[in-house]
Amino acid sequence: MDDASFKPSRRLFLASGLATGGALVVGFGFDAVAANEGATRLGDYVAIASDGTVTIRAKNPEIGQGIKTMLPMLIAEEMDIAWEQVRIETAPADEKRFGAQFAGGSMSTPMNYEPMRRVGAATRAVLIEAAAASLKKPAAELTVEAGVVHHKASGAKVPYGKLVATATKLKLPDPASVTLKPDSAFTIIGKSKGGYDSPAIVEGKPIFGIDVVVPGMKYAVFVKPPVYGAKLKSANIDVIKALKGVTHVFTLQGSGDFHSLQDGVAIVADKWWYAKAAREQLEVVWDDAVGAPHDSATYAAKAKELASTKGASVASHGDADAALSKAAKKIEAWFEAPFLAHVPMEPQNCTAKVTADGVEIWAPTQAPAWGRPHVAKALGVPEDKITIHMIRCGGGFGRRLENDYMVEAAVISQKAGVPVKLVWTREDDVAYDYFRPGNYHRFEAAIDGGKITAYKVRAVTFARDGKVAQGAGIGPHDFVPLISPNYALEQHLIETLIPTGYLRAPSSNALGFVHECFLDEIAGALNKDPFTLRQEIVEAAIASPRPVKDGERGPSYEPKRLKAVLETLRARSGWDAAKSGNGIGYGVATYFSHRGYFAEVAKVKVDDDGNWKVLKVWVVGDVGRTIINPTGAANQVEGSVMDGIGEMMSEITFEKGRAVQSNFQDIPMIRMPQAPHIDLHFELSDNGPTGLGEPALPPAIPAVCNAIFAATGVRVRKLPLLPETLSKAVRT
Repeated sequence: MDDASFKPSRRLFLASGLATGGALVVGFGFDAVAANEGATRLGDYVAIASDGTVTIRAKNPEIGQGIKTMLPMLIAEEMDIAWEQVRIETAPADEKRFGAQFAGGSMSTPMNYEPMRRVGAATRAVLIEAAAASLKKPAAELTVEAGVVHHKASGAKVPYGKLVATATKLKLPDPASVTLKPDSAFTIIGKSKGGYDSPAIVEGKPIFGIDVVVPGMKYAVFVKPPVYGAKLKSANIDVIKALKGVTHVFTLQGSGDFHSLQDGVAIVADKWWYAKAAREQLEVVWDDAVGAPHDSATYAAKAKELASTKGASVASHGDADAALSKAAKKIEAWFEAPFLAHVPMEPQNCTAKVTADGVEIWAPTQAPAWGRPHVAKALGVPEDKITIHMIRCGGGFGRRLENDYMVEAAVISQKAGVPVKLVWTREDDVAYDYFRPGNYHRFEAAIDGGKITAYKVRAVTFARDGKVAQGAGIGPHDFVPLISPNYALEQHLIETLIPTGYLRAPSSNALGFVHECFLDEIAGALNKDPFTLRQEIVEAAIASPRPVKDGERGPSYEPKRLKAVLETLRARSGWDAAKSGNGIGYGVATYFSHRGYFAEVAKVKVDDDGNWKVLKVWVVGDVGRTIINPTGAANQVEGSVMDGIGEMMSEITFEKGRAVQSNFQDIPMIRMPQAPHIDLHFELSDNGPTGLGEPALPPAIPAVCNAIFAATGVRVRKLPLLPETLSKAVRT
C-alpha cells in the first residue's frame, strides 16, 4: 500500500445550515467550500437536535478496529459535550465530502486526530457565539459543561439544543484559527469508551454487510476458476436453470483487471440455499493450464536456487562482503515465511441494486472509494451514478481493501435485472483471497572482536508482471540497518500468478519474524543476552545519529523512542529474573512499523509431544503522547498479539496454482484456551498519536519463536510451527 497517497489535507472548510428537524449540521470538505460560495448542500459531521442529542458521523470504515467510536470521541471532546449525549452514525461513502475514507495502514488516527478535533472546536465556537447573542453576554465570559453554555457571573445558562436556530445563521470560523484544548483539559480523550456497536453485536442485531436486505432482493453465488486467470470453457447452464428456486444463470467474462472481475458462472435464486444447492450441481470446465508451474514446492526450490546468486541491491552501507570474507566467525541461516489467508469471520459479501437510474451498493469494505471506479468500468456507468453504503465489516485484516466482490455483485445485478446479495462461502473466501505472499531469506552475519561486523540478507519474494507483487515488499524496518556498520539487503523475485495483497501489518508481519529471530541467533553467537544486545544496538544508534528522513509510512525511526520502550519492558517483564528451562522459555523481540514502536517478551511452555502454548506476553509500545480510547487500544494490541500467534499455526500452499487449504479445518486459528495473558503498557512520548491496528503484531511472532528456542534449544526458521515438527526437532 502506498501510504504516501493518503496524506490528509491541511485545509479544512466548515459550513453550517439548518437540516430537516431543526438540527445544526456542521461539516468540512469540498461541499462545505461550495456552501460558503452559495451552494446549499453541506458535508456534515455533527447534528444537534433541540433536545440536546448530538449525532456525530464516523467517516471511516469500521472493521473491528474501533474507529466508529474513536473518531466521534475527538469531535465530542472539543465540543465540550457529555459522551452520553452522543449518537453515532456511519458517514456516507463520499470522499469529496469527507476526505479519505479507508481502513488500512493504521492511518486513521494520524490522519484524523487533529482534523476531527477542529470540527468539534469550530462547532463549539459557533455555538458560543450563538449563546453570546442569546444571553447578551460577551463570548469570552462563557464556558461550556456537558453541552450547556454557562455565564457563571450571572448564573445564566443555555443548552446547545436551544442554540441551533441562531447558530445556523452565523458564519462558522476558519477551522485553522480555532484553538484546540490542551491535553490536560481532556475529559473524553484518554477515557475508556466501549465500542458503540458492541451492544448491538452482543444482541445479534443485523449490523454487518451480510445482514443487509433490500426489497425484491435475490441471492447469488459466483463460481470462479480455482486458478487465477483460468478461462471458462463450458458449463451445464441449462441444467442449473431448471433447478428449484433458481431464477437466473449466466456466464461472465473476466476483465483481466487484477482487482476486478474474473471469468465465472453466476447463479441467482430466491434463497441463498437454493443458489448454493444449484452450485453443487454445476459442472464447469476450466482451461487452467496457466497454473501448472505454480506449486509451493517449486517456489521453495526456486528460492534456494536464486538465493545462491547475487540479487538486486535494495539497501546497503559499508562493505558486507568484505567484512564477511575476513570475519573470525560467521553464522548463516535460512528462513521461510509462508503464504497466509485473511479469513475474516464474515465471508465476503455485497448487496447491489442496478437500475437505469443508477447503482446502489451496500458493501462491508475497507476502501469503498477504491471499488467505485472498478464498478463503473464493469457496468459502463459514470462514477457519480454509484452510491456506496459503508456497512460494518466482520473483520478485514486487509482483505477488504480489495473490492472484487463489490464488482461481482454489481455486474450480476445488472445482468439479472434485480437487486442481488452475493455471498461467498468460506471455501470461496480462501480460494479467492489476495494472500499474504510468502518469502525466503538467506542470512549471513560476521562477528569479530565481540561485535557484529557484517549483516547480509538475500531475500526472495514474489513478483507480478516483473514488479514486486502487492504486499510482497521486503525492505527492512529501520532497526535492521543499525545492527552492523556493514549491511547489505539483496532481492530476488519469483513471478507468480497467485493473487497477493496486504495482511495486517503487511510485510512487517513476516520481516519481524525473520530479522528478530536471526538477531537472537547472533546474540547466541556473541554469548550475549538477546535483550541486552538489542539495547546496545539502540544505544549505539543514539550515540551515532544518522540523517533523518521520513519514511513512506510517516516520520522516520527514532531510536530514543525504542530505548524507552525496551527499558520499560525489561523491568516490567522481569526479564533479568526470568529463568528458561524444563520446557519453559522466554523470548524478546522488537519492531518499528506503522509509526509504532513495540517490544514484547513472550513466555511459552513446550510439552514433550511438541505442543506449545504461549502463557504470557508482556507488551510495551510507544504510539505517541495520547491513547485516545484505552479500551479500544488494548483491544487492538491484544488482538494483534493473538493474531500473530495464530499466524504461526497456519499456511496456504499451492498445487498447480490452486490453494490446497479450503476452510478452518486446515487453517487453524488461535482458540480461547490458547489465548495468553497479556500485560500491556503504553510508553507515552512527545509525539502525535498514531494507529494501533498493526504495529503490535510483528514482534509477537519472533518473541514467541525466540522463547521456544529458550525452552527447547530449537531455532524456529520456518513457519507454520507444527507440534510434530517441533517434537521431531527436539528429539534430533
